[in-house]
Amino acid sequence: QVQLEESGGGSVQAGGSLRLSCLDSGINRVCVGWFRQSPGKEREAVAVIHDDGSTSYADSVQGRFTISKNYGKNTLYLQMNSLKPEDTARYYCAVDSGGFGGGTSYGDCNFDYWGQGIQVTVSS
Repeated sequence: QVQLEESGGGSVQAGGSLRLSCLDSGINRVCVGWFRQSPGKEREAVAVIHDDGSTSYADSVQGRFTISKNYGKNTLYLQMNSLKPEDTARYYCAVDSGGFGGGTSYGDCNFDYWGQGIQVTVSS
């Protein structure tokens, strides 16, 4: 049973920073990433680490957010700086376990396991 446990969310004023963490119970992931969804909007990919180690970011967060992974701690991070009110959303950690079928496709990734999500609220 794959478990992904997010932490680090909360409320912050515009211009502030937060760091999200995601503890992964498994290993040997193809891709790992962060997604977000706000009320009335579709879920969007925020940042992804691909199988070859490259990273990709949504245009809206490029230069402000950084995704990283500590392989020794099996923990994925999302450092969020210069936060804006439009960053307000529920953020989800997701992994591509390399399994077959189902999941959400993103480029060469297929995210088949998801965390419960954690709320980030940015006030103006």
